[in-house]
Amino acid sequence: MKKSLFLIVLAFNAAQLFSQQSDGSAEDRNFRIPLIGEIAPTFTAESTNGTITFPDDFGRSWKILFSHPQDFTPVCSSEIVELARLQDQFDKLGVKIAVISTDRLDTHNQWKKSLESLDLDNKGKVTIKFPIIADANVEISKEYGMIHKESNSTRSVRGVFIIDPNNVIQSIYFYPTNVGRNTDELIRMVQALQVTASNKVLTPVNWHAGNDVLVPYPPDGTKQVSEQPGTDGMYAASWYMLYKKVK
Repeated sequence: MKKSLFLIVLAFNAAQLFSQQSDGSAEDRNFRIPLIGEIAPTFTAESTNGTITFPDDFGRSWKILFSHPQDFTPVCSSEIVELARLQDQFDKLGVKIAVISTDRLDTHNQWKKSLESLDLDNKGKVTIKFPIIADANVEISKEYGMIHKESNSTRSVRGVFIIDPNNVIQSIYFYPTNVGRNTDELIRMVQALQVTASNKVLTPVNWHAGNDVLVPYPPDGTKQVSEQPGTDGMYAASWYMLYKKVK
């Protein structure tokens, strides 16, 4: 009798564990991060700019989805102010920004108002034009793999997704909570992605806009490329490293 009862309890516990794993309800689950080359997951949510559907409402622009764990945190506050300060520069690159966390919309609105009252580094106050998206039920954060059991089961990690005009993910960053993100690197990455996409080239280490680029392969199998730029602007550091000047 005792053995039968033990087997019944064991079977019941196993069934519960299987159910949790199959329906995704386990609290310690890590949710899958969509990878480079995949279509960005679509969602509709409330934001400080009203209801938005991402990425569809941003059209044929490049997009940056920028997540943070909580409003009114010092590192994230400095980042949002700097993003707002660089809005014109992102606009020139054709980039639309969306910020998201698992806080409620009313908290977002209070935080936005507070941030717009600050004058950090005596650079002047900013106006935050991009939406700050509410994800109180963490569904969007799960969809983008931003919920990590080692970090927090109810707060988004500090992620950045750069998405192209076809809504394909082109770059992904994740940062620890104690280190601020580098907005200069975000701009550099967008510029590099745009140059490589439009010119079918590569960018070398530490590339910045205006620097020479790499050619992925020789123009044909017989042409010799010299160490000095030719009429096509191409030159060789080695047979496996061909550079080209940007026009």
